[in-house]
Amino acid sequence: MKRRRTFLTETGLGFTGLALNAMLQSEGVAHAATEGWRPPDGKPHFAPKAKRVIWLFMIGGASQMETFDPKPMLNKYAGKSVNETPFKDVENSPFVKKNLREVIAGLHTVHPTIYPMQIGFKKYGQSGLDVSDWFPHVGGHADKLAVVRSMWTTDNNHGAQLQFHTGRHVLEGQFPTIGAWVHYGLGSLNDNLPQFVVLGEPIDSCCGGPWAHGAHYLGPEHDGVQLRVDAKNPLPFASPGPDVFQEEQEREFALIDKMNRATQIQYPHDPALRARIKSYELAFRMQTAVPDVMRLDRETEATRKMYGLDEKVTQPFGEICLSARRLVEQGTRFVQIFHGAGGAGAWDAHSNLKTGHEKLAKQTDKPIAGLLEDLKQRGLLEDTLVVWCTEFGRTPGAQNSNGRDHHPYGFTIWMAGGGVKGGVTHGATDELGFHAIENRHYVTDLHATVLHQMGLDARRLEVPGRKRIDVDFGAPIREILA
Repeated sequence: MKRRRTFLTETGLGFTGLALNAMLQSEGVAHAATEGWRPPDGKPHFAPKAKRVIWLFMIGGASQMETFDPKPMLNKYAGKSVNETPFKDVENSPFVKKNLREVIAGLHTVHPTIYPMQIGFKKYGQSGLDVSDWFPHVGGHADKLAVVRSMWTTDNNHGAQLQFHTGRHVLEGQFPTIGAWVHYGLGSLNDNLPQFVVLGEPIDSCCGGPWAHGAHYLGPEHDGVQLRVDAKNPLPFASPGPDVFQEEQEREFALIDKMNRATQIQYPHDPALRARIKSYELAFRMQTAVPDVMRLDRETEATRKMYGLDEKVTQPFGEICLSARRLVEQGTRFVQIFHGAGGAGAWDAHSNLKTGHEKLAKQTDKPIAGLLEDLKQRGLLEDTLVVWCTEFGRTPGAQNSNGRDHHPYGFTIWMAGGGVKGGVTHGATDELGFHAIENRHYVTDLHATVLHQMGLDARRLEVPGRKRIDVDFGAPIREILA
């Protein structure tokens, strides 16, 4: 039986080559590059707490002090040189020297003049979580959040956007992203929808571009699929066009199937060919399914207002967040949302931090809160993991008199739903917000946490022949898991 299946896989006989190959892959019996190794069978390694992920990425580096890690001490020492404070040796900490050697050489170092917080904060919920006054709506969901205030990374420039998604420095090249790993490890929840979707305007090419939602050596079939919030044309180039009849398209696909079978015999293991065929087949099925999901006008007026669709400032991001909910509700595994595109990213606050962050927070606060509320009331938050993140934080010191520079030493992310504890904070930065001093977590610890909640062990997803180092795998942040 094994020999017969191997023969069918390599010749592509029977159905279309790709369809059979995909079926055998899902059964774990397809041809493997290494003897004894089998690709994932689409089943979790252990009982999952989450079925799906919504990943909210703020492009440019949101300030931890003005979002979810307020630092009143900045106000106390505002205008003073760092050397005039008790924190003059922050850059010489053992943690910085041990983990961030490559950053120190080219670091936009902490500036000598302490820059005060640009917005107030208050405590929210029974947990008393400190949240910036720029995020009152998200603050209202404080008891759903697990805030991690001790993230760190090693890239002091915006290549950190790619590093945050792959765990590798941009100079090391392409590697699979967290969304691709989830796609690779788990089977489909809905064969008519892509399992890894990208919404919003992705990262600029200077900071990784499509690599930030790519699969690299896992194969292009695991890349993220970019969708637009447009019911008429959500997936560019997937529609056959208004002049093409269904019967005509079906004949075209029949011809393509014949060509696929012939090509598969000659190139049985070509990943690009396999991915291209899969994309054709999926695109054909998605022509009806995806536009239907993007029909936001089918939502009630109350739901639309919840996401801020009735307000000019919040409508664009609100539509994206509502689309994400509709996608995961219909069976998409991983939705990667970008906010603040353009250049290095709108959250990159080298100057005018107050006006910039206030504007960006207004765009996102109500839609994100609406997403959390909507998922909760529909019974989806329990097994949907929501992640809010950014590539690094900002310096405690001033830059250009009214901004903050890049800061990889210690910054903040939060998670909600999907088996994560609510109303908790984990880890800490020092009193200036300069570097993580408690329960430090490199970015792949976040990846490992996401995979763990999805029932996946990062080490059991390893592909033979691909060099992995221990930090690539990360470790789940178990302190925040229910």
